[in-house]
Amino acid sequence: MVDIVSSEAGIPRPEHPLDHSGGAKWFLPAFGVLVLVGIVYVAYALSQDLAVAKTVPWILLGIALLIALGFEFVNGFHDTANAVATVIYTRSLPAEFAVMWSGVFNFLGVLTSSGAVAFGILSLLPVELILQVGSSSGFAMVFALLVAAILWNLGTWFLGLPASSSHTMVGSIIGVGLANQFMAPAGSATSGVDWSQATNVGTTLLVSPIVGFFAAAILLYAMKLLVRNPALYEAPKGNAPPPWWIRALLIFTCTGVSFAHGSNDGQKGMGLIMLILIGVVPTAYALNRTPDINYLEAYKSASVNVETALGKYAKPGITVADAKAAVQDAVRTRTWSDQTTVALQTYIHNTTAGLQPYASVDNVPTDLVSNARNDIYLIGEALKLIDKKKLLPMEAADLKAVTDYHKAVDNATKFIPLWVKIAVALALGLGTMVGWKRIVVTVGEKIGKSHLTYGQGAAAELVAMVTIGMADRLGLPVSTTHVLSSGVAGTMAANGSGLQWSTVRNLLLAWVLTLPCSIALAFVLFIIFRQVF
Repeated sequence: MVDIVSSEAGIPRPEHPLDHSGGAKWFLPAFGVLVLVGIVYVAYALSQDLAVAKTVPWILLGIALLIALGFEFVNGFHDTANAVATVIYTRSLPAEFAVMWSGVFNFLGVLTSSGAVAFGILSLLPVELILQVGSSSGFAMVFALLVAAILWNLGTWFLGLPASSSHTMVGSIIGVGLANQFMAPAGSATSGVDWSQATNVGTTLLVSPIVGFFAAAILLYAMKLLVRNPALYEAPKGNAPPPWWIRALLIFTCTGVSFAHGSNDGQKGMGLIMLILIGVVPTAYALNRTPDINYLEAYKSASVNVETALGKYAKPGITVADAKAAVQDAVRTRTWSDQTTVALQTYIHNTTAGLQPYASVDNVPTDLVSNARNDIYLIGEALKLIDKKKLLPMEAADLKAVTDYHKAVDNATKFIPLWVKIAVALALGLGTMVGWKRIVVTVGEKIGKSHLTYGQGAAAELVAMVTIGMADRLGLPVSTTHVLSSGVAGTMAANGSGLQWSTVRNLLLAWVLTLPCSIALAFVLFIIFRQVF
């Protein structure tokens, strides 16, 4: 009743933070031009890469790339909404402009990412599926985990739940690994899920929200002790923006979270696109064609050194009939024997001998490229049993030879062309600008019982920015959604504002259910797609 009277009396009521768009008229046309230029560049670069391919299954390639980019698009409007909630609800930026701003820095974050997270996620996949990525089982793997991740993300977005795209992707990968084991013929050995690696990734994803909650709460306490400006701990008054220094801090942290989200989450799509390219057009993408011109020679040298190092531990009198099969068995079962040492030494020697006549990757015959990549990748996975699992005790100098070989393998097989980064950046940036309101409302209005203050927004965003940035440097996937929403909850608890337990319960439920549900979805889809391909 009071609101009606005030309105009739001509007294303006405060607008809801989402009512005032404030989007710059020039921004969308400018971003549209950027998107058009990016699409033209992607098409040109892709056509140049495919010039070396004998045949290209265009329809399959197109569908696979669209689904992979669709995952990043959904990731954009699902996860990035968390980054803009604080600046919108503290009225630091108008809603539409905040989303556009975040989209740009997501774009830049993807372009400058290292790729470490991309290949860290892919290491969860069963080795035999990666080696057979161009086969029916490989295509079933890629489509199953992508479709499962998209379905769960869309479902949680529709319900307005800030679930984690990282959690979803990891669950989908585990589901594919379990389904691959389930469908394997009786008595055959499959590597299935690398539970040690899955545990490391899962621990990071599970612990990071707890870190976000307590770190944001502690930071808010520290701010109250050190910065005794009452304005920082008050809710926005009317439609007025915060004081300039608070506004600058909030915009800075929003920018940092957006950039960190792009550099971390964007890599998941990159890794999957590389799997697709290797499987569909291996002659163009199986080995890196755009590195230092001398990298193949460096690989040969590293191979000789590790072969020599293994020779010190090979017991005399041991022979192996099929070196490659013996190495595959060791990788699948994650075990080591005296036969494995001899088999790996022989396998490395044969692989290097096959590449010896060629000075660069461009000179390697196209028919040999795919097999060469698989051989190099398998050797790298076998050597992980030495330097990661410590199954073959080695002296420090010999372990260094193994480490140097891994670097050479990474140069040969772990690369992301610039056009892939641009395509993912465009998809993530566009996704940021679509469908963001549902998650923003949850984070801004439904976690705490009182309005978000400037200090709470700054503390939650700063913790998220630092946490995600550190994880990116370490090659670990973390959830922007969980870190930021738990950070907001932590500041509400620290401020004595109170929590809306119905929302917190739903967030925890999404946190708990994401892994098992995405595992189940990917498991079922993999079995279905194995019948299709």
